[in-house]
Amino acid sequence: MAGAKRAGPQEADSLAALDADVVACRACPRLVAWREEVGHVRRAAFRDDDYWARPVPSFGDPAARVMVVGLAPAAHGANRTGRMFTGDRSGDFLFAAMHRTGFASQATSTRIGDGLTLTDIRTTAPVHCAPPANKPTPDERRRCAPFLARELELVQPVVAVVLGGFGWQALLTTLRELGWSVPRPLPSFGHGVELVVGRDGRTLTLLGCFHVSQQNTFTGRLTPAMLDAVLLRARALSEA
Repeated sequence: MAGAKRAGPQEADSLAALDADVVACRACPRLVAWREEVGHVRRAAFRDDDYWARPVPSFGDPAARVMVVGLAPAAHGANRTGRMFTGDRSGDFLFAAMHRTGFASQATSTRIGDGLTLTDIRTTAPVHCAPPANKPTPDERRRCAPFLARELELVQPVVAVVLGGFGWQALLTTLRELGWSVPRPLPSFGHGVELVVGRDGRTLTLLGCFHVSQQNTFTGRLTPAMLDAVLLRARALSEA
């Protein structure tokens, strides 16, 4: 009915409904302005592309036992293509590793409709809009948190591969708000750190991993072998 109130993320009864809520969101004026400006100005290499320039929904298997939690869409990556981690060097690094470890049908991710499918793994982010300088504010993270909370409830993963300290803190904060047994103070992030939290007889294991940003992959701080090891550990835990 025209003028009807749109359900919030807490009421979304399916991932499709949640994705629709994500894409329609305009809650953060700074992020709305930035993502749309990037889509209008464009980078020279993509001047002929039709930028998505909206919040980017999560991507992957709706029944995934493993969830990959990043930071936010890249301005000329997912903000351009409309699919998480797709269209930039970070995504190239991540999806190649997913392919090597059996989670992805192919090693490349260039655009929606390129044939890529994910099995038993799903990619998401605490913030669904591209932020200036890749740095969301605490308020922007909090406004986006209900989307992550609802996705966790709908998907019910048993392992979360968390890429970087921002995602680590955001996920633990959201889990605590959902009633999971998150220690106080929040455990520190680190590559290879494992943390098990529980709620209502369920457990979720968080695996810390350096982010797949070029700052880490170009310098060798995060190597393909290191990422493969984390993903293989996630598979082993999810199948135990």
